[in-house]
Amino acid sequence: MLFGRGREPRMPTAEEAPPGRAALAYEVPERHAVLGTPLLGPYPEGTEVASFAMGCFWGAERRFWQLPAGVRTTLVGFQGGFTPNPVDDEVRTGLTGHAETVRVVFDPAEVSYERLLRVFWEGHDPTQGFRQGNDVGTHVRSVVFTHSPEQRTAAERTRTRYQAALAAAGYGAITTSIVSAEEHPFFPASALHQQYLHRDPAGYCGAGGTGVSLPGAGHL
Repeated sequence: MLFGRGREPRMPTAEEAPPGRAALAYEVPERHAVLGTPLLGPYPEGTEVASFAMGCFWGAERRFWQLPAGVRTTLVGFQGGFTPNPVDDEVRTGLTGHAETVRVVFDPAEVSYERLLRVFWEGHDPTQGFRQGNDVGTHVRSVVFTHSPEQRTAAERTRTRYQAALAAAGYGAITTSIVSAEEHPFFPASALHQQYLHRDPAGYCGAGGTGVSLPGAGHL
């Protein structure tokens, strides 16, 4: 793990990142272990993609596949870094620059993007920087990777609302980044990590929410 002068984790530079590889170093399961749907596509017509990094992706992924309607598939991977097709051990060094990320394929006619944002904001502590609970490192930072201008607008709007609620509850500033998914390729993780908490329901999950609700959720 890279550390700065204050012994806090820091993001690597592109020059520090491992070179990676031309293709994935492992196979990804064809179907979701719970929903039975394709992990890598093709996805049903009319669906959209959302991408969230909110700490350890095991527990984060489960939060989304457990929604009662609208989510067609979920998968975990690495996004926001420099190294192409990284492997888990590389990501955890902090040198690749990736964050553990959940891709959510959803039908907007059944579940809104703002509903997914509510799961995101309330499902972790977005004020912790390069930390989430007991997990420390740039790979567990908080990020929304947006797939359209509308998603960016919604993410920024809900971030503002949630910041006000967190401040009222005594929390500090939100450290979540909101960046374009198009500029940050997503690399799926290996079979070991896909739907991990379905195979081991009592498995480790370092992410936890603040207990503060997103204001203005209304019908979400």
